[in-house]
Amino acid sequence: MNKINQLFESNKDRKLLSLYFCAGTPTLEGTAQVIKTLEARGIDMIEVGIPFSDPLADGPIIQQAGTKALKNGMTLRKLFSQLAEIKDEVHIPLVLMGYLNVILHFGLDHFFARCAEVGVSGVIIPDLPFQDYIDEVKPMADAHDVKVIMMITPETSDERIRFIDEHTDGFIYMVSSASITGTQQHFDEAKQRYFQHIDAMQLKNPRMIGFGISNRQTLEVAQSNAAGAIIGSKFVSLLDELGDVGQAIDALYDALRK
Repeated sequence: MNKINQLFESNKDRKLLSLYFCAGTPTLEGTAQVIKTLEARGIDMIEVGIPFSDPLADGPIIQQAGTKALKNGMTLRKLFSQLAEIKDEVHIPLVLMGYLNVILHFGLDHFFARCAEVGVSGVIIPDLPFQDYIDEVKPMADAHDVKVIMMITPETSDERIRFIDEHTDGFIYMVSSASITGTQQHFDEAKQRYFQHIDAMQLKNPRMIGFGISNRQTLEVAQSNAAGAIIGSKFVSLLDELGDVGQAIDALYDALRK
């Protein structure tokens, strides 16, 4: 069974926490250590960013991390090599997040084959058109048992959400707002109504809520309306500031209690 499916199947009564960081940060060779430390510190799933020069969905914090990673020399080929070295040491799901241009340059089928070889369970491609996913990408991903995770936003129609739910497997990435990534101090009533509306749709796929989660209020609201939460910008900023993954996760856990 794919590790993503196994994670949600085994934790129906527990709220999950997933973290995002950009491969190649804080150092080029530090990616494996970040992953192993996060797993040891209780993170349920890790989203590993593939740095790209023009990340449309990313806010300033993640953009800066991507720029730093590129300057450090991180490439998709290098990332796959690093993941291959720790494949047998990592037991939680790893999800790659990257833009279509980078993946097409690498080669679609080659990309999914390498994902399977190095233990990647899923991928998020924010700028992948859904029809291209159905026609071209899904058959390749399915052949290698790699889940393609789709995003929905408050602007996504119910009809499209149900279509996505029907044609994907793993989980649905529920974006808290239609803006770029970044931290928020609270989720207002409008966002909470959106969360509750999607919850009431009773989709077959579990949902993880991301974008803006940085403190106790945003974490609790997200986890009360989905299977769990994804934290990106807050952790990325702490990792950059502190330069040590252990200190960064300590600081994040502290922030989530406030």
